[in-house]
Amino acid sequence: MGDLANSAGEAGPGGGFGCSLAELRALMELRGAEALLKVQEAYGDVHGLCRRLRTSPTDGLSEGAAELDRRRQVFGQNWIPPKRPKTFVELVWEALQDVTLIILEVAAVVSLGLSFYAPPSGDTEVCGHASGGTEDEGEAEAGWIEGAAILLSVACVVLVTAFNDWSKERQFRGLQSRIEQEQRFTVVRHGRQAQVPVAELVVGDVAQVKYGDLLPADGILIQGNDLKIDESALTGESDHVRKSVDKDPMLLSGTHVMEGSGKMVVTAVGVNSQSGIIFTLLGAGGEEEEEKKEKKGKPQDGAVENLQSKAKKQDGAVAMEMQPLKSAEGGDVEERERKRSSGPKKEKSVLQGKLTKLAVQIGKAGLVMSAVTVIILVLYFVIETLVEGRPWLAECTPVYVQYWVKFFIIGVTVLVVAVPEGLPLAVTISLAYSVKKMMRDNNLVRHLDACETMGNATAICSDKTGTLTTNRMTVVQAFLGDTHFRTPPPDPASIAPRTLDLLVQAIAINSAYTTKILPPETAGGLPRQVGNKTECALLGLVLALRRDYEAVRAQVPEERLYKVYTFNSVRKSMSTVTRLPAGGFRLYSKGASEILLRRCCAILGVGGEARAFGPRDREDVVRKVVEPMAAAGLRTLVLAFRDFPPVPEPPWDDEAAIVGELTCIAVVGIEDPVRPRGAGTRGGGDVPEAIRKCQRAGITVRMVTGDNLNTARAIAAKCGILPAGEDWLCLEGKEFNRRIRNEKGEIEQERLDKVWPKLRVLARSSPTDKHTLVKGIIDSTVGDQRQVVAVTGDGTNDGPALKKADVGFAMGIAGTDVAKEASDIILTDDNFSSIVKAVMWGRNVYDSISKFLQFQLTVNVVAVVVAFTGACITQDSPLKAVQMLWVNLIMDTFASLALATEPPTEALLLRKPYGRNKPLISRTMLKNILGHAAYQLVIIFTLLFVGAWTRGPSRPGGC
Repeated sequence: MGDLANSAGEAGPGGGFGCSLAELRALMELRGAEALLKVQEAYGDVHGLCRRLRTSPTDGLSEGAAELDRRRQVFGQNWIPPKRPKTFVELVWEALQDVTLIILEVAAVVSLGLSFYAPPSGDTEVCGHASGGTEDEGEAEAGWIEGAAILLSVACVVLVTAFNDWSKERQFRGLQSRIEQEQRFTVVRHGRQAQVPVAELVVGDVAQVKYGDLLPADGILIQGNDLKIDESALTGESDHVRKSVDKDPMLLSGTHVMEGSGKMVVTAVGVNSQSGIIFTLLGAGGEEEEEKKEKKGKPQDGAVENLQSKAKKQDGAVAMEMQPLKSAEGGDVEERERKRSSGPKKEKSVLQGKLTKLAVQIGKAGLVMSAVTVIILVLYFVIETLVEGRPWLAECTPVYVQYWVKFFIIGVTVLVVAVPEGLPLAVTISLAYSVKKMMRDNNLVRHLDACETMGNATAICSDKTGTLTTNRMTVVQAFLGDTHFRTPPPDPASIAPRTLDLLVQAIAINSAYTTKILPPETAGGLPRQVGNKTECALLGLVLALRRDYEAVRAQVPEERLYKVYTFNSVRKSMSTVTRLPAGGFRLYSKGASEILLRRCCAILGVGGEARAFGPRDREDVVRKVVEPMAAAGLRTLVLAFRDFPPVPEPPWDDEAAIVGELTCIAVVGIEDPVRPRGAGTRGGGDVPEAIRKCQRAGITVRMVTGDNLNTARAIAAKCGILPAGEDWLCLEGKEFNRRIRNEKGEIEQERLDKVWPKLRVLARSSPTDKHTLVKGIIDSTVGDQRQVVAVTGDGTNDGPALKKADVGFAMGIAGTDVAKEASDIILTDDNFSSIVKAVMWGRNVYDSISKFLQFQLTVNVVAVVVAFTGACITQDSPLKAVQMLWVNLIMDTFASLALATEPPTEALLLRKPYGRNKPLISRTMLKNILGHAAYQLVIIFTLLFVGAWTRGPSRPGGC
């Protein structure tokens, strides 16, 4: 496939198309006015380019599979060849670089060489007869076995390590491949919209671009509505770039759509796109390519740095996924680039931190024990052999060296046994096993350490819509024509024709045209909601009123929309301007009730006529309509319109002036019920029950939503986030900011610490408020333990909060590409109950590692004490190096498999999180370790020292 992509364009100039690959690549390197001028000179306009590419700006491609394949041959595939994975031989070589193993290898080779040496006299009495070195004739003849066996043990360790590295790399490449395969993009083919895998995009496709998308290919804008792009990944500039057909129509792969929508014609894909070129320079297309293009890549250093983290994702997930363990792909260059390109890093996970600390302590203790062992053995030998008056004989030098090598091997063996070699293996197996099983529980883990971190979570900041609720919205109440319809749907005959027409047009036109209601997949099922669920609820109301929204859209196609102010977290509304047939303009607007009602100066009455709408009328509507709807847990939206004369043309850039003096058409109440039992989770489980489990497990659940405070409070009460009888805080974003900021508008941690412990609902919040809350909880020093915070998010602007959190959950269904990229775990069913499963698996990992540590350290303590004591008393280790290595390897591997693959149970949710300060080895574990060790030592020492008397005479140290 890589050859196919890279050899694209060789089938003649343009391959039968009106423009060549090289021409399109050169075009996409231009920006702004320069690019626009080039398009006009070469093609006339973007429609001329479409004709050259044999595509329609409205209907897209109308070709079969064979023609699409031909386009891939000519212009390349939308696929960037990943970096070549390391071969098994390379992984073996990496495993051989371990310092301890190198020492053992050298010692074993020396031992093996000396074992074939026999003193010339045949009698070693003259060389001294240190008891530690005496061997009977049979042992002397088989002296080579120890050196060979050590080499064999080292080979086994290396092969097992290399195999584990190879298998985990394979697994995570598969995981990355699955994430990429699930990425789909909306294109127009044969005049119909279709969701196609990103890898199937071809040059000439007409793609729909919308808020939250991560652009998968380069393209030129055909039609845009208030489109703003974040190009910082390519240019390093943090300001959003406004895109329009007449000023800057160039859209680049790897950039994020922050606002608006539009359509583009795809002009470059895969390695020929702008991000693909940089990935190739970074080496994602192969290591040889990296060397060849290293110098060429220097002028684009800024872009290279910004795309480094994404390139590593293409390289294979291992380098970034396997943070608790030794990276299988991390090289010096990648480490350097990672430091340069990444911002502030998350601190180590709880388990990582504790394991690192324990490993250092064990390493130091093992080093001291091994050094003392070697010193004692050497002193014994020197005193018994040389100090007793024997001269140093030249022919005895190899014998002395053989003894010292043997002592050194014993010392290294003590060190090897002291360090729990199986611990990394146990962590790898446990995490990999958990990640695989978590996928069945709708948790797609992107960063491996997030799995374990989730087990120590103390707080969850959750979205409301789709996570705690079903995200299947329905309009259940409506206020229009001065009538409050409390039972859906209202009878169309009871609504004035003008009001009904305006309502249908306001909904059909002022919505994303990608949002649709489709027939059910199975007979008797519910209609399928595609796109924004709130807009789907409004379209459902249109259908319930026996009107056809598609007919309205056909009369006013998307390309004829004059101006669109797309929804974002600041506006909390969406407005669309269209030209009226008789001249002039009409603006349709929908948004949060408390915001849009303040902008209304009129309201449609019973007969469809507009009447004045003053402050007192507004208060009446809020008190009698909006508040009762919100108290029932309904999301309230206002639909409004405004007409403008043809001249003078309104100042469209002055949004505050345009979206004002509106006429209210209707207020609707949209129900999004709390998830019932079995709504999307394996094995069922409703949200209130899941939240009760979290609270029982010592995890505080907070709702952070953009919805109305009354709606949020009602849903929180239904979910159990607000237990009855307790004094919890429910705040709106404005009040939250007022409480946590000083007179200068600066956030103070002390003020925040007074708010967050009791805060349970944060309504009408912006993504900045969510980030502030998450950062404040993490940075807080209130309480004994540092809080471990998990956050859910679905919007583009949730990215900062998802990155700041210890564990970021992105919504797999409703989430934007930007949110998914910033997350650690993707919830494939958008369900809160799946988060609880993640907590169980995380705690299970921690407990599995603790069980393995207890087992491992017991054996290590016994082995080290026996080796050390034996060396000091008998001047030899009762356990040979081979025996200890073999036990260490075989025992560790099977124990890791047994203890690390134990499934979690509900009992894990009956305790509080362990926290960062609780030692990894608890008091109970320590008692068990010391108790078992004492028992084993008594048995071993009895056999070692008393056993010889019961068997009769034997050499010291025989066992």
